[in-house]
Amino acid sequence: MNNLFNIKDYVVVITGGCGVLGSTIGKYLAKEGATVIFLDRVEELGKKLVAEIEAEGGKADFFITDVLNKEVVEKNVEDIVAKYGRVDTLLNAAGGNMPGATIGPDQTIFDLQPEAFQKVLNLNLTGTVIPTQAFLKPMVKQKKGSIINFSSMASFRPMTRVCGYAAAKAGISNFTAYMAAEAARKFGDGIRVNAIAPGFFVTNQNRALLTNPDGSWTERGKDVIRQTPFGRMGDPEELCGTIHYLMSDAAKFVTGVVAKVDGGFDVFAM
Repeated sequence: MNNLFNIKDYVVVITGGCGVLGSTIGKYLAKEGATVIFLDRVEELGKKLVAEIEAEGGKADFFITDVLNKEVVEKNVEDIVAKYGRVDTLLNAAGGNMPGATIGPDQTIFDLQPEAFQKVLNLNLTGTVIPTQAFLKPMVKQKKGSIINFSSMASFRPMTRVCGYAAAKAGISNFTAYMAAEAARKFGDGIRVNAIAPGFFVTNQNRALLTNPDGSWTERGKDVIRQTPFGRMGDPEELCGTIHYLMSDAAKFVTGVVAKVDGGFDVFAM
């Protein structure tokens, strides 16, 4: 039997796990036999998600977290290791955007709010660095582990509007490359750090930007589809296969990669 893709009994932690992408990926991994631990700020959503997975025979758990609070995240690690004995994979899915860090069609760079810009940088970039530091420790003790960060198409192409978010995601791609070399050289070839760069998926955070109240595409949504060779938005489930590959032994010699899952968006020129 080929076990390269076997993730049964893996202990997988997902920050920002209650979002559309994190929850979809978590449900998939639970069906593949992993124990999925969701870290998020909303306990009600987390418990509902765990109940849904357990009702289908999967294994899941939830812990409240704050990815910008080192002490809270370190306590999450302590509690998870005490309960489950190990952490095999960390998915850094926490992130987001806010109006003051964007520049609308009727605005200019002078309308960018530095405070909001800093908050978006902190949430996306520092909110990846802190969990990486904390969850890397048990992986080093195990001499094996995989960290998968969430980058974005905005890290490759200077898109309009998303000034703060794009800067943060570009930082995540760079941090991924840095950590891949840092972890391997200092802790051995069992530690791998990669990232995925999703194309456009409709989530709670970008729904109003991409869709109208009646469900039709906004002009921005139409622009995205026009520049995506597949001619459509992605389905959240279409991220699961790449995540599965990157965390499994099938990717045992893969580190420092930012895998694009974008329907060809990044390679389309005009």
